[in-house]
Amino acid sequence: MTHVSERSGTGSSPTGAGGDRQPWTAGNGRPARKRSVSYADAGVSIEAGDRAVELLKSKVKQTRRPEVMGDLGGFAGLFRLDTKKYKNPILASSTDGVGTKLVIAQQLDIHDTIGIDLVAMVVDDLVACGAEPLFLLDYIACGEVVPDKVAEIGAGIADGCRYAGCALLGGETAEHPGVLRPDEYDVSATGVGVVEESEILSPDRVEIGDVVIAMRSSGLHSNGYSLVRHVLLGAGRMRLDVVIEDFGRQRTLGEELLTPTKIYAQDCLKLIAEAEVRSIAHVTGGGIPGNLVRILPENVDAVVNRSTWKPQPIFDLIQSKGRIDDNEMESTFNMGVGMFAIVSAEDADRALATLTGRGVDAWQAGEIIEGTGKVQMVGQHTRG
Repeated sequence: MTHVSERSGTGSSPTGAGGDRQPWTAGNGRPARKRSVSYADAGVSIEAGDRAVELLKSKVKQTRRPEVMGDLGGFAGLFRLDTKKYKNPILASSTDGVGTKLVIAQQLDIHDTIGIDLVAMVVDDLVACGAEPLFLLDYIACGEVVPDKVAEIGAGIADGCRYAGCALLGGETAEHPGVLRPDEYDVSATGVGVVEESEILSPDRVEIGDVVIAMRSSGLHSNGYSLVRHVLLGAGRMRLDVVIEDFGRQRTLGEELLTPTKIYAQDCLKLIAEAEVRSIAHVTGGGIPGNLVRILPENVDAVVNRSTWKPQPIFDLIQSKGRIDDNEMESTFNMGVGMFAIVSAEDADRALATLTGRGVDAWQAGEIIEGTGKVQMVGQHTRG
């Protein structure tokens, strides 16, 4: 977030303090009213927006990359693409939001992590095709610009960009009174990355005998929250401040639900550099089967063995409270896996060592066999 939409000029009369004429005026010759209506009367505060931007500047600067040109406040962000690094550079782009996880943040009045979720949803889509995230543009729409709150949201976005290694190049904050309540907001972002054309990850690189590597999620990430809220907060009547013993460390339900989405971008880029990676799947809406199938050619199947990992307790809580069947859970949530990488069998050990060395909890979850482009989920998760 680097500027606020619908900026207006200062002054309420056609003549400035020094008596100079302003560039434009309109009137009908009638005597002026004692008090004119202002933009603030309609619910939009330019000053609050400017204050929010000022609070964020130091955070945004921490995401700066050498390719960034200029400073904050321009009409467009400028980024110099170093074409000498590539033979045939291909730009990749992704746009996303964080869905109704925002409702939990608003109910708890905690806003400094939702931006991490936003960045994760965008950059981990980019890296799935092998692209290095270069920069991100964000959009924040709110019912009322509260500078400290907007700065918290923006700080989370900046933190996410630092973790992903991309620049927060620009953005927009829009105040929408009458459309959103004063305490409501929504966020979205667009990211741009680059990949050498010959190194684009795609289904046609996947071969029979390849290994499926799973990378543990940090929890729910940013998908399925409409069902979560319905099951736990609606029908289940649970409170966000209740401590759930299974979560450990005196952790509340609200804290668990706001756990930031893990950002895998830099880990996956390192993995691509160190091992023969065929394709990568970011597990978001649609769960494991719905996303892993997107990176398979039509002549193979991916066999994923559930017994190789144990989902976090939050998934058990949701399933038991909502009496949700296994298929619905698996088609809605990531069930403990945030990313999959399909790698050559010869490089499986190297891939696992690379991820483990970077602190990523990763394991061999399955294999690629002859088939018809489907995902076969076998075995049962470890319980208890």
